[in-house]
Amino acid sequence: MIIAAASSLPVGPLIALLIFGIALLLVLILRFKLQAFLSLIVVSVVVAAVSKFVNPDAVPLTQVASTIVNSMGGALGFIATIIGIGAIFGAILEHSGGTQSLATSLVRHFGVERASWAMLLTGFVISIPVFLDVALVMLAPLLYALARDSKKPLLYFGLPLVAGMAVTHAFVPPTPGPVAVGFILGVNLGWVILFGMIVGLPTAIICGPWLCSRFANKFEIPLPELEAQPEADGKGLPDFKFILWLIAIPIGLILTGTVLEQMTASSLPEGLSNAERNTALTTAMAASSPTIQFFYFLSHPVIALLLSTLMALYFLGTRRGIDRETLLEISTKALGPAGIIILITGAGGVFKGVLKETGITTALAELFGNSGIPILVLAWIFATLVRIAQGSATVAMLTAAGLMAGFIDGLSQPQLALVTIVIAAGATGFSHVNDSGFWMISRYFRMSEAQTLRTWTIISTAISVIGFVFALILWMFV
Repeated sequence: MIIAAASSLPVGPLIALLIFGIALLLVLILRFKLQAFLSLIVVSVVVAAVSKFVNPDAVPLTQVASTIVNSMGGALGFIATIIGIGAIFGAILEHSGGTQSLATSLVRHFGVERASWAMLLTGFVISIPVFLDVALVMLAPLLYALARDSKKPLLYFGLPLVAGMAVTHAFVPPTPGPVAVGFILGVNLGWVILFGMIVGLPTAIICGPWLCSRFANKFEIPLPELEAQPEADGKGLPDFKFILWLIAIPIGLILTGTVLEQMTASSLPEGLSNAERNTALTTAMAASSPTIQFFYFLSHPVIALLLSTLMALYFLGTRRGIDRETLLEISTKALGPAGIIILITGAGGVFKGVLKETGITTALAELFGNSGIPILVLAWIFATLVRIAQGSATVAMLTAAGLMAGFIDGLSQPQLALVTIVIAAGATGFSHVNDSGFWMISRYFRMSEAQTLRTWTIISTAISVIGFVFALILWMFV
Protein backbone atom coordinates (compact mmCIF):
# COMPACT_ATOMS: atom_id res chain seq x y z
CA MET A 1 0.00 0.00 0.00
CA ILE A 2 1.27 3.48 -0.86
CA ILE A 3 0.70 6.43 1.44
CA ALA A 4 -2.05 8.77 0.42
CA ALA A 5 -1.55 12.50 0.12
CA ALA A 6 -2.91 14.78 2.82
CA SER A 7 -4.38 18.29 2.81
CA SER A 8 -2.29 21.38 2.12
CA LEU A 9 -0.27 22.84 5.01
CA PRO A 10 2.90 24.90 5.55
CA VAL A 11 4.73 21.62 5.06
CA GLY A 12 8.28 22.95 4.90
CA PRO A 13 8.20 24.92 8.18
CA LEU A 14 6.39 22.09 10.00
CA ILE A 15 8.95 19.51 8.83
CA ALA A 16 11.71 21.89 9.92
CA LEU A 17 10.03 22.11 13.34
CA LEU A 18 9.89 18.32 13.51
CA ILE A 19 13.59 18.03 12.66
CA PHE A 20 14.36 20.63 15.31
CA GLY A 21 12.28 18.71 17.86
CA ILE A 22 14.01 15.38 17.17
CA ALA A 23 17.42 17.05 17.21
CA LEU A 24 16.57 18.65 20.56
CA LEU A 25 15.45 15.25 21.88
CA LEU A 26 18.77 13.70 20.89
CA VAL A 27 20.78 16.54 22.44
CA LEU A 28 18.87 16.31 25.72
CA ILE A 29 19.29 12.53 25.96
CA LEU A 30 22.83 12.14 24.62
CA ARG A 31 24.57 15.40 25.49
CA PHE A 32 22.84 16.50 28.68
CA LYS A 33 21.95 12.96 29.86
CA LEU A 34 18.42 14.08 30.69
CA GLN A 35 16.09 11.20 31.52
CA ALA A 36 14.05 10.06 28.48
CA PHE A 37 10.74 10.89 30.17
CA LEU A 38 11.75 14.48 30.87
CA SER A 39 13.35 14.81 27.44
CA LEU A 40 10.15 13.78 25.66
CA ILE A 41 8.05 16.13 27.79
CA VAL A 42 10.43 19.07 27.24
CA VAL A 43 10.51 18.50 23.49
CA SER A 44 6.71 18.18 23.36
CA VAL A 45 6.26 21.46 25.23
CA VAL A 46 8.79 23.31 23.06
CA VAL A 47 7.37 21.99 19.78
CA ALA A 48 3.79 22.77 20.83
CA ALA A 49 4.72 26.27 22.05
CA VAL A 50 6.60 27.18 18.85
CA SER A 51 4.10 25.60 16.45
CA LYS A 52 1.72 28.59 16.43
CA PHE A 53 4.42 30.69 14.76
CA VAL A 54 4.67 28.07 12.01
CA ASN A 55 1.07 26.95 11.58
CA PRO A 56 -1.78 29.37 12.45
CA ASP A 57 -4.11 26.40 12.99
CA ALA A 58 -1.84 24.73 15.53
CA VAL A 59 -2.59 24.47 19.24
CA PRO A 60 -2.71 27.93 20.91
CA LEU A 61 -0.06 28.75 23.48
CA THR A 62 -2.73 28.91 26.19
CA GLN A 63 -3.68 25.27 25.49
CA VAL A 64 -0.20 23.74 25.35
CA ALA A 65 -0.27 22.57 28.97
CA SER A 66 -3.76 21.07 28.64
CA THR A 67 -2.68 19.28 25.45
CA ILE A 68 0.25 17.75 27.35
CA VAL A 69 -1.96 16.65 30.24
CA ASN A 70 -4.74 15.26 28.03
CA SER A 71 -2.30 13.35 25.83
CA MET A 72 -0.56 11.87 28.86
CA GLY A 73 -3.86 10.82 30.42
CA GLY A 74 -5.12 9.22 27.23
CA ALA A 75 -1.94 7.22 26.78
CA LEU A 76 -1.57 6.04 30.37
CA GLY A 77 -5.10 4.74 30.93
CA PHE A 78 -4.42 1.50 29.05
CA ILE A 79 -0.63 1.32 28.94
CA ALA A 80 0.00 1.88 32.66
CA THR A 81 -2.45 -0.83 33.64
CA ILE A 82 -0.98 -3.41 31.29
CA ILE A 83 2.65 -2.68 32.14
CA GLY A 84 1.98 -2.53 35.89
CA ILE A 85 0.13 -5.85 36.01
CA GLY A 86 2.68 -7.45 33.68
CA ALA A 87 5.57 -6.29 35.87
CA ILE A 88 4.04 -7.98 38.93
CA PHE A 89 3.40 -11.16 36.90
CA GLY A 90 7.01 -11.24 35.78
CA ALA A 91 8.31 -10.57 39.30
CA ILE A 92 6.33 -13.50 40.72
CA LEU A 93 7.70 -15.79 38.00
CA GLU A 94 11.19 -14.61 38.85
CA HIS A 95 10.89 -14.98 42.64
CA SER A 96 9.21 -18.39 42.50
CA GLY A 97 11.94 -19.82 40.29
CA GLY A 98 9.62 -20.11 37.29
CA THR A 99 12.21 -18.56 35.01
CA GLN A 100 14.88 -21.06 36.05
CA SER A 101 12.36 -23.92 35.90
CA LEU A 102 11.52 -23.15 32.30
CA ALA A 103 15.17 -22.88 31.29
CA THR A 104 16.46 -25.97 33.11
CA SER A 105 13.53 -28.11 31.97
CA LEU A 106 14.04 -27.15 28.34
CA VAL A 107 17.77 -27.86 28.57
CA ARG A 108 17.01 -31.26 30.09
CA HIS A 109 14.52 -32.06 27.30
CA PHE A 110 16.76 -30.86 24.47
CA GLY A 111 20.00 -32.23 25.92
CA VAL A 112 23.31 -30.43 26.24
CA GLU A 113 24.18 -30.90 22.57
CA ARG A 114 21.07 -28.98 21.54
CA ALA A 115 21.02 -26.68 24.55
CA SER A 116 21.46 -23.63 22.33
CA TRP A 117 18.00 -24.33 20.91
CA ALA A 118 16.67 -24.73 24.44
CA MET A 119 18.10 -21.34 25.37
CA LEU A 120 16.58 -19.75 22.25
CA LEU A 121 13.15 -21.13 23.17
CA THR A 122 13.63 -20.09 26.80
CA GLY A 123 14.41 -16.54 25.76
CA PHE A 124 11.51 -16.48 23.32
CA VAL A 125 8.98 -17.58 25.95
CA ILE A 126 10.24 -15.99 29.15
CA SER A 127 10.70 -12.50 27.67
CA ILE A 128 6.95 -12.25 27.09
CA PRO A 129 6.11 -11.69 30.79
CA VAL A 130 9.59 -10.90 32.18
CA PHE A 131 11.62 -7.80 31.29
CA LEU A 132 14.67 -8.69 29.18
CA ASP A 133 17.24 -7.32 31.60
CA VAL A 134 15.67 -9.14 34.55
CA ALA A 135 15.54 -12.43 32.67
CA LEU A 136 19.18 -12.10 31.66
CA VAL A 137 20.26 -11.49 35.26
CA MET A 138 18.29 -14.51 36.44
CA LEU A 139 19.57 -16.89 33.77
CA ALA A 140 23.21 -15.79 33.65
CA PRO A 141 24.29 -18.36 36.30
CA LEU A 142 22.64 -21.12 34.24
CA LEU A 143 24.56 -19.99 31.16
CA TYR A 144 27.84 -20.08 33.08
CA ALA A 145 27.06 -23.55 34.45
CA LEU A 146 26.18 -24.88 30.99
CA ALA A 147 29.41 -23.52 29.55
CA ARG A 148 31.45 -25.01 32.39
CA ASP A 149 29.80 -28.45 32.33
CA SER A 150 29.67 -28.85 28.53
CA LYS A 151 33.11 -27.30 27.84
CA LYS A 152 31.43 -25.21 25.15
CA PRO A 153 31.90 -21.43 24.70
CA LEU A 154 29.65 -19.19 26.79
CA LEU A 155 28.38 -17.45 23.63
CA TYR A 156 27.15 -20.81 22.30
CA PHE A 157 24.35 -20.62 24.90
CA GLY A 158 24.21 -16.90 25.66
CA LEU A 159 23.71 -15.40 22.22
CA PRO A 160 20.70 -17.62 21.31
CA LEU A 161 19.15 -16.76 24.68
CA VAL A 162 19.32 -12.99 24.15
CA ALA A 163 18.26 -13.39 20.50
CA GLY A 164 15.07 -15.15 21.61
CA MET A 165 14.53 -12.54 24.31
CA ALA A 166 15.02 -9.63 21.91
CA VAL A 167 12.48 -11.00 19.42
CA THR A 168 9.55 -11.41 21.81
CA HIS A 169 10.52 -8.33 23.84
CA ALA A 170 10.08 -6.32 20.64
CA PHE A 171 7.28 -8.14 18.83
CA VAL A 172 4.93 -9.80 21.34
CA PRO A 173 2.74 -7.98 23.90
CA PRO A 174 2.37 -7.52 26.85
CA THR A 175 5.95 -6.22 26.70
CA PRO A 176 5.90 -2.40 26.91
CA GLY A 177 7.13 -1.51 23.40
CA PRO A 178 4.48 -3.20 21.24
CA VAL A 179 1.77 -2.39 23.80
CA ALA A 180 2.55 1.32 23.56
CA VAL A 181 2.89 1.33 19.76
CA GLY A 182 -0.32 -0.68 19.41
CA PHE A 183 -2.16 1.82 21.56
CA ILE A 184 -0.82 4.84 19.67
CA LEU A 185 -1.79 3.29 16.33
CA GLY A 186 -5.14 2.01 17.61
CA VAL A 187 -4.63 -1.67 16.88
CA ASN A 188 -6.11 -4.64 18.74
CA LEU A 189 -3.33 -6.35 20.71
CA GLY A 190 -4.59 -9.74 19.58
CA TRP A 191 -3.48 -8.95 16.03
CA VAL A 192 -0.12 -7.73 17.31
CA ILE A 193 0.37 -10.97 19.28
CA LEU A 194 -0.64 -13.08 16.28
CA PHE A 195 1.66 -11.36 13.79
CA GLY A 196 4.35 -10.96 16.43
CA MET A 197 4.41 -14.75 16.79
CA ILE A 198 4.23 -15.39 13.05
CA VAL A 199 7.07 -12.96 12.33
CA GLY A 200 9.01 -13.57 15.52
CA LEU A 201 9.32 -17.36 15.51
CA PRO A 202 11.07 -17.75 12.13
CA THR A 203 13.12 -14.63 12.86
CA ALA A 204 14.27 -16.16 16.16
CA ILE A 205 15.11 -19.47 14.47
CA ILE A 206 17.21 -17.78 11.77
CA CYS A 207 18.92 -15.38 14.17
CA GLY A 208 19.28 -17.94 16.96
CA PRO A 209 21.63 -20.95 16.92
CA TRP A 210 21.99 -20.87 13.14
CA LEU A 211 23.48 -17.35 13.14
CA CYS A 212 24.84 -17.26 16.68
CA SER A 213 26.95 -20.39 16.15
CA ARG A 214 29.01 -18.38 13.64
CA PHE A 215 30.22 -16.22 16.51
CA ALA A 216 30.42 -18.71 19.39
CA ASN A 217 33.93 -19.93 18.69
CA LYS A 218 35.45 -16.61 17.61
CA PHE A 219 36.21 -15.33 21.10
CA GLU A 220 37.61 -16.87 24.26
CA ILE A 221 35.28 -15.70 27.03
CA PRO A 222 36.55 -16.35 30.57
CA LEU A 223 33.93 -17.72 32.94
CA PRO A 224 33.37 -16.11 36.34
CA GLU A 225 33.60 -17.96 39.61
CA LEU A 226 30.40 -19.95 39.94
CA GLU A 227 28.34 -20.06 43.11
CA ALA A 228 25.66 -22.57 43.89
CA GLN A 229 22.23 -21.20 43.06
CA PRO A 230 19.64 -21.96 45.75
CA GLU A 231 16.23 -23.02 44.58
CA ALA A 232 13.31 -20.70 45.29
CA ASP A 233 12.63 -20.69 49.03
CA GLY A 234 14.29 -24.09 49.36
CA LYS A 235 11.15 -25.86 48.14
CA GLY A 236 12.21 -26.73 44.62
CA LEU A 237 11.28 -25.12 41.35
CA PRO A 238 7.68 -25.00 40.08
CA ASP A 239 6.57 -27.29 37.27
CA PHE A 240 7.64 -25.77 33.95
CA LYS A 241 4.40 -26.94 32.27
CA PHE A 242 2.46 -24.84 34.75
CA ILE A 243 4.71 -21.87 33.97
CA LEU A 244 4.01 -22.30 30.25
CA TRP A 245 0.30 -22.52 31.00
CA LEU A 246 0.35 -19.30 33.03
CA ILE A 247 2.12 -17.46 30.21
CA ALA A 248 -0.25 -18.92 27.60
CA ILE A 249 -3.46 -17.93 29.41
CA PRO A 250 -3.43 -14.17 28.66
CA ILE A 251 -2.13 -14.71 25.13
CA GLY A 252 -4.84 -17.28 24.38
CA LEU A 253 -7.61 -15.13 25.87
CA ILE A 254 -6.54 -12.02 23.97
CA LEU A 255 -6.43 -13.99 20.71
CA THR A 256 -9.90 -15.38 21.50
CA GLY A 257 -11.22 -11.84 21.78
CA THR A 258 -9.72 -10.98 18.40
CA VAL A 259 -11.48 -13.97 16.83
CA LEU A 260 -14.79 -12.95 18.41
CA GLU A 261 -14.36 -9.41 17.11
CA GLN A 262 -13.66 -10.67 13.60
CA MET A 263 -16.70 -12.96 13.65
CA THR A 264 -18.90 -10.07 14.78
CA ALA A 265 -17.31 -7.55 12.40
CA SER A 266 -18.03 -9.80 9.40
CA SER A 267 -21.75 -9.08 9.82
CA LEU A 268 -21.36 -5.29 9.86
CA PRO A 269 -22.30 -3.17 6.81
CA GLU A 270 -19.61 -2.36 4.26
CA GLY A 271 -18.29 1.16 3.69
CA LEU A 272 -18.10 2.26 7.32
CA SER A 273 -15.29 4.52 8.46
CA ASN A 274 -12.97 3.25 11.17
CA ALA A 275 -14.77 5.29 13.85
CA GLU A 276 -18.20 4.13 12.65
CA ARG A 277 -17.01 0.55 12.48
CA ASN A 278 -15.64 0.67 16.03
CA THR A 279 -18.92 2.09 17.33
CA ALA A 280 -20.96 -0.53 15.47
CA LEU A 281 -18.67 -3.30 16.70
CA THR A 282 -19.01 -2.15 20.32
CA THR A 283 -22.82 -2.09 19.98
CA ALA A 284 -22.88 -5.54 18.35
CA MET A 285 -20.66 -7.08 21.04
CA ALA A 286 -22.89 -5.63 23.78
CA ALA A 287 -25.93 -7.22 22.09
CA SER A 288 -24.29 -10.66 21.65
CA SER A 289 -25.13 -13.77 23.67
CA PRO A 290 -24.11 -13.93 27.35
CA THR A 291 -21.51 -16.61 26.55
CA ILE A 292 -19.82 -14.47 23.91
CA GLN A 293 -19.96 -11.43 26.21
CA PHE A 294 -18.31 -13.45 29.01
CA PHE A 295 -15.42 -14.66 26.88
CA TYR A 296 -15.04 -11.21 25.32
CA PHE A 297 -14.85 -9.75 28.83
CA LEU A 298 -12.09 -12.22 29.73
CA SER A 299 -10.25 -11.46 26.48
CA HIS A 300 -9.55 -7.81 27.22
CA PRO A 301 -5.78 -7.51 27.75
CA VAL A 302 -6.24 -5.99 31.21
CA ILE A 303 -8.59 -8.73 32.41
CA ALA A 304 -6.63 -11.56 30.76
CA LEU A 305 -3.31 -10.46 32.24
CA LEU A 306 -4.89 -9.72 35.64
CA LEU A 307 -6.35 -13.23 35.76
CA SER A 308 -2.98 -14.84 35.06
CA THR A 309 -1.24 -12.57 37.57
CA LEU A 310 -3.70 -13.43 40.36
CA MET A 311 -3.23 -17.12 39.60
CA ALA A 312 0.55 -16.67 39.76
CA LEU A 313 0.28 -14.87 43.11
CA TYR A 314 -1.75 -17.73 44.53
CA PHE A 315 -0.18 -20.84 42.99
CA LEU A 316 3.42 -19.60 42.84
CA GLY A 317 3.17 -17.53 46.00
CA THR A 318 0.60 -18.43 48.66
CA ARG A 319 0.45 -22.15 47.81
CA ARG A 320 4.24 -22.37 47.99
CA GLY A 321 4.36 -20.87 51.47
CA ILE A 322 5.27 -17.28 50.64
CA ASP A 323 3.64 -14.98 53.18
CA ARG A 324 1.48 -12.01 52.25
CA GLU A 325 4.04 -9.43 53.35
CA THR A 326 6.66 -10.94 51.03
CA LEU A 327 4.22 -11.03 48.11
CA LEU A 328 3.36 -7.39 48.77
CA GLU A 329 7.05 -6.50 48.83
CA ILE A 330 7.68 -8.38 45.55
CA SER A 331 4.73 -6.65 43.86
CA THR A 332 5.70 -3.21 45.13
CA LYS A 333 9.33 -3.63 44.11
CA ALA A 334 8.24 -4.73 40.62
CA LEU A 335 6.39 -1.45 40.09
CA GLY A 336 9.60 0.56 40.52
CA PRO A 337 11.19 -0.15 37.11
CA ALA A 338 7.70 -0.48 35.61
CA GLY A 339 6.94 3.08 36.71
CA ILE A 340 9.86 4.42 34.70
CA ILE A 341 8.69 2.57 31.58
CA ILE A 342 5.11 3.72 32.14
CA LEU A 343 6.16 7.36 32.35
CA ILE A 344 8.34 7.08 29.24
CA THR A 345 5.53 5.47 27.25
CA GLY A 346 3.12 8.11 28.52
CA ALA A 347 5.54 10.80 27.38
CA GLY A 348 5.62 9.09 24.00
CA GLY A 349 1.85 9.45 23.90
CA VAL A 350 2.29 13.16 24.69
CA PHE A 351 4.75 13.53 21.81
CA LYS A 352 2.30 11.83 19.46
CA GLY A 353 -0.52 14.10 20.63
CA VAL A 354 1.60 17.21 20.10
CA LEU A 355 2.59 16.10 16.60
CA LYS A 356 -1.10 15.73 15.77
CA GLU A 357 -2.26 19.01 17.32
CA THR A 358 0.50 21.02 15.65
CA GLY A 359 -0.26 19.56 12.20
CA ILE A 360 3.14 17.85 11.88
CA THR A 361 1.67 14.39 11.27
CA THR A 362 -0.48 15.80 8.46
CA ALA A 363 2.53 17.61 7.01
CA LEU A 364 4.53 14.35 7.05
CA ALA A 365 1.72 12.56 5.24
CA GLU A 366 1.63 15.29 2.61
CA LEU A 367 5.41 15.29 2.22
CA PHE A 368 5.65 11.55 1.68
CA GLY A 369 2.21 11.07 0.12
CA ASN A 370 3.43 11.02 -3.47
CA SER A 371 6.89 9.65 -2.78
CA GLY A 372 5.94 6.07 -3.65
CA ILE A 373 7.51 4.79 -0.42
CA PRO A 374 5.45 1.90 1.00
CA ILE A 375 4.14 2.57 4.48
CA LEU A 376 6.04 -0.36 6.04
CA VAL A 377 9.33 0.86 4.62
CA LEU A 378 8.69 4.34 5.98
CA ALA A 379 7.80 2.99 9.44
CA TRP A 380 10.98 0.88 9.55
CA ILE A 381 13.14 3.80 8.43
CA PHE A 382 11.68 6.16 11.06
CA ALA A 383 12.23 3.65 13.88
CA THR A 384 15.71 2.66 12.69
CA LEU A 385 16.98 6.23 12.38
CA VAL A 386 15.82 7.18 15.89
CA ARG A 387 17.22 3.91 17.29
CA ILE A 388 20.65 4.48 15.76
CA ALA A 389 20.72 8.10 16.88
CA GLN A 390 19.74 7.77 20.56
CA GLY A 391 19.92 4.06 21.44
CA SER A 392 16.73 3.38 23.40
CA ALA A 393 14.45 0.91 21.63
CA THR A 394 11.43 2.12 23.61
CA VAL A 395 11.98 5.78 22.70
CA ALA A 396 12.56 4.78 19.06
CA MET A 397 9.27 2.85 18.98
CA LEU A 398 7.29 5.67 20.57
CA THR A 399 8.82 8.34 18.35
CA ALA A 400 8.25 6.32 15.18
CA ALA A 401 4.66 5.54 16.20
CA GLY A 402 3.98 9.24 16.69
CA LEU A 403 5.47 10.04 13.29
CA MET A 404 3.35 7.33 11.62
CA ALA A 405 0.05 8.53 13.11
CA GLY A 406 -0.74 10.56 9.98
CA PHE A 407 -0.29 7.62 7.61
CA ILE A 408 -2.65 4.99 9.03
CA ASP A 409 -6.11 6.25 8.04
CA GLY A 410 -8.01 3.49 6.27
CA LEU A 411 -5.69 0.67 7.29
CA SER A 412 -7.26 -2.54 8.57
CA GLN A 413 -6.43 -4.03 11.95
CA PRO A 414 -4.08 -6.66 10.45
CA GLN A 415 -2.28 -3.92 8.50
CA LEU A 416 -1.96 -1.76 11.61
CA ALA A 417 -0.52 -4.76 13.46
CA LEU A 418 2.13 -5.20 10.77
CA VAL A 419 3.02 -1.51 11.00
CA THR A 420 3.46 -2.07 14.74
CA ILE A 421 5.73 -5.08 14.12
CA VAL A 422 7.83 -3.16 11.60
CA ILE A 423 8.30 -0.25 14.01
CA ALA A 424 9.39 -2.75 16.67
CA ALA A 425 11.80 -4.36 14.20
CA GLY A 426 13.36 -1.04 13.28
CA ALA A 427 13.77 -0.12 16.95
CA THR A 428 15.49 -3.44 17.74
CA GLY A 429 18.38 -3.38 15.28
CA PHE A 430 21.75 -1.66 15.21
CA SER A 431 22.38 -1.93 18.95
CA HIS A 432 25.63 -0.15 19.76
CA VAL A 433 27.35 1.84 22.48
CA ASN A 434 24.46 4.25 23.13
CA ASP A 435 22.11 1.33 23.98
CA SER A 436 21.90 0.17 27.61
CA GLY A 437 21.16 -3.36 26.41
CA PHE A 438 24.47 -3.38 24.55
CA TRP A 439 26.36 -2.78 27.81
CA MET A 440 24.31 -5.30 29.74
CA ILE A 441 25.06 -8.06 27.24
CA SER A 442 28.70 -7.00 27.14
CA ARG A 443 28.90 -7.20 30.92
CA TYR A 444 27.17 -10.54 31.46
CA PHE A 445 28.89 -12.23 28.53
CA ARG A 446 32.21 -10.72 29.59
CA MET A 447 32.93 -9.29 26.12
CA SER A 448 34.82 -6.15 25.18
CA GLU A 449 33.08 -3.36 23.29
CA ALA A 450 34.65 -4.53 20.02
CA GLN A 451 33.55 -8.12 20.61
CA THR A 452 30.00 -7.01 21.44
CA LEU A 453 29.87 -4.93 18.25
CA ARG A 454 31.01 -7.95 16.24
CA THR A 455 28.41 -10.26 17.80
CA TRP A 456 25.35 -8.70 19.40
CA THR A 457 25.20 -5.67 17.09
CA ILE A 458 25.15 -7.96 14.06
CA ILE A 459 22.54 -10.27 15.60
CA SER A 460 20.24 -7.39 16.63
CA THR A 461 20.51 -5.92 13.13
CA ALA A 462 19.69 -9.31 11.61
CA ILE A 463 16.59 -9.53 13.84
CA SER A 464 15.53 -6.09 12.61
CA VAL A 465 16.04 -6.78 8.90
CA ILE A 466 14.65 -10.34 8.86
CA GLY A 467 11.61 -9.35 10.93
CA PHE A 468 11.02 -6.47 8.52
CA VAL A 469 11.24 -8.82 5.51
CA PHE A 470 8.76 -11.29 7.01
CA ALA A 471 6.35 -8.43 7.75
CA LEU A 472 6.64 -7.26 4.13
CA ILE A 473 5.75 -10.77 2.95
CA LEU A 474 2.71 -10.94 5.25
CA TRP A 475 1.58 -7.49 4.05
CA MET A 476 0.90 -8.98 0.61
CA PHE A 477 -1.72 -11.29 2.12
CA VAL A 478 -3.58 -8.85 4.41
